Amino acid sequence: MTDLSCPLFWRDARMPYVELRQVKDGRQVCYALHSHSQWSLGAITRGLSEFRYQGEVYPVAAGDLVVVNPHWVHACNPVEDEPWSYLMLYVDLPWLTELCYREGLLPEPVWQDLDTAKLTFPYWYQRYCDLAACLLNPEADLLHKQTHLVDFLTGLLHHLVTAPVQSLPQAPEKMQALAAYLDQRVDQEVSLEDLCALSSYSEGHLVRSFKKYFGLTPHAYQVNRRVELGRQELKAGKPIAEAALAAGFADQSHFQRTFKRLMAATPNQYRQVLSP
Repeated sequence: MTDLSCPLFWRDARMPYVELRQVKDGRQVCYALHSHSQWSLGAITRGLSEFRYQGEVYPVAAGDLVVVNPHWVHACNPVEDEPWSYLMLYVDLPWLTELCYREGLLPEPVWQDLDTAKLTFPYWYQRYCDLAACLLNPEADLLHKQTHLVDFLTGLLHHLVTAPVQSLPQAPEKMQALAAYLDQRVDQEVSLEDLCALSSYSEGHLVRSFKKYFGLTPHAYQVNRRVELGRQELKAGKPIAEAALAAGFADQSHFQRTFKRLMAATPNQYRQVLSP
């Protein structure tokens, strides 16, 4: 019998800038707060859930879309065992930024965050579902999938950029340096003392300030980056043990537990891709 709570992932090596996740029964699918380097767009296809986004909580139901800016902390989880299912589209930021720039949606090829968290609009919801069906259809050819994706994204973003743009608060240079330090040492052990020495901040001030600007504590930020790196390694076809080592995890079991906590899927489930 098929486990409906098991997530399904669609990817196509010919379209490396996009992937789709499908969950048909999300009652047992719970995420810890996390962020992605990609721009993400989700659709609730059945039931109810709670969308936590940058400190706010939004009730979402079938027919709603959720919009997630890159690096914005979020989680979407079930409500009191209510049945729900969803789709989530992940789009690589460099590719999307270039698309928006060529469409005249950006004055320069630099991404600008969208001030939209939840979209209740039947027209765009149906178009999203049509796109997902196209991507998941093994009989649809490459040009059809590419055209459908570009047509949907450019249309939706033309609609969304009419809303005011509000990016994350600009972190001070010292905070940016700390984040860069962690980014460069994803696979290494870093102590709070190291970060304090680098920034001259006290422990408490450093942790509070880092969370204010990045939405996560320094440790949670590094763990999130490790999972992202592990995800990239798995996407490239690396075995789970190799991905765990490359991402700085002490062992495979630690990687598997952490990956599932943030991704609500095991590394093995993420590697099992639906055929293009």
